Amino acid sequence: MGLPESEVMGLARYWEGLPAVAPGAEAVLVVSAHWETEVPTLMTSASPPMLYDYYGFPPASYDITWPAPGAPALAGRVRELLEGAGFTAAEDAERGFDHGTFVPLKRAYPEPKLPTLQVSMLADLDPARHLALGRALAPLRDEGVFIVGSGMSYHNMRGFRKASSRPASVAFDDWLQAAVTAAPDERDRRLAGWLEAPHARDVHPREEHLLPLMVAAGAAGDDPGAIAYGEDIMGVRVSGVQFGAA
Repeated sequence: MGLPESEVMGLARYWEGLPAVAPGAEAVLVVSAHWETEVPTLMTSASPPMLYDYYGFPPASYDITWPAPGAPALAGRVRELLEGAGFTAAEDAERGFDHGTFVPLKRAYPEPKLPTLQVSMLADLDPARHLALGRALAPLRDEGVFIVGSGMSYHNMRGFRKASSRPASVAFDDWLQAAVTAAPDERDRRLAGWLEAPHARDVHPREEHLLPLMVAAGAAGDDPGAIAYGEDIMGVRVSGVQFGAA
């Protein structure tokens, strides 16, 4: 789905501002909407390849490169935290950066020097388990790791560019903004019960693009949430969330 540059410049500027969120970051950990496994799985390659996990796009989109170093040592630390929290964890030495990582981070870090690690989501798509996954990762925020949840607050591919979709997207976005800026316990309660939100299934027929937010919220602990980005894209409302200092 091609987009005019003018339509996504606000989003691109938001991505370009991400380094200022964590100016002292020594590594980046990404939970992408585009990787699901039965148990949380960690990339362990020291030089992850590119994974062009899309089809039907212009040829140039398959020539994109973003040669960030992997983070095998960080993967070991993450596995330790996850297993300490009761999760079974796995490793994948072949997995490459999918577009949930390289598209935003190529704008954020055009010189890819920071070690970068992807962690998979859980295939059961359970929001409470993804909040718990984030809570297990929370200590990393004091260890120089910038935790990024890469998804989209609206993700109904049949709803884009339809005038009838915008009211539902706005109603859901209003709910989401209230949820993520609530006190931490209330925030977690609302996010775990996201299906109670107005037009939840109209906005997310399948919730994989919402769950990276759950991981980020779980990792936030007592830090407040704030809306760091918001505008209409392809006729629907989209927001980006930031939790405290990374």
